Amino acid sequence: MIRSVLSPKHLHRMTTIVRHSVFCILVAVFGSLFASCSSSKPPVPQATARIVESQHGIASLYTDRRTASGERFIASAFTAAHRHWPLGCLVRCTNLHNGRWVVTRINDRGPYIRGRIIDLTPIAAEAIGLSKSHGICRVRIDRLQ
Repeated sequence: MIRSVLSPKHLHRMTTIVRHSVFCILVAVFGSLFASCSSSKPPVPQATARIVESQHGIASLYTDRRTASGERFIASAFTAAHRHWPLGCLVRCTNLHNGRWVVTRINDRGPYIRGRIIDLTPIAAEAIGLSKSHGICRVRIDRLQ
């Protein structure tokens, strides 16, 4: 009677179930471990970034010109032009009409039109909702440190 309960077929089936359970647990543990190490989002400026200075004014869209920093103008780069702020500093530009914002890097001088405080590349302008048809919008810019 004891032999019928502990037949080799019965033991083989039990070990298969146990092996499958252990395998599933290991896959879950290692899967969560590796998933926490990977990042699919681009790096975002730290939430602890300090605002050094702020301005309100009009932003405009600019294209195809040489930059004051010596870099080549790239329409698909998140860069901007400001008259006085240091080249290379990060700026958060917020559209006051719709609340959308973008972080850009200053790599050029300008704009040289009265009332305008920043010129944005086409990709940065599109990110805050500024289109070529409008050309300008009211913004708040914050220099980050």
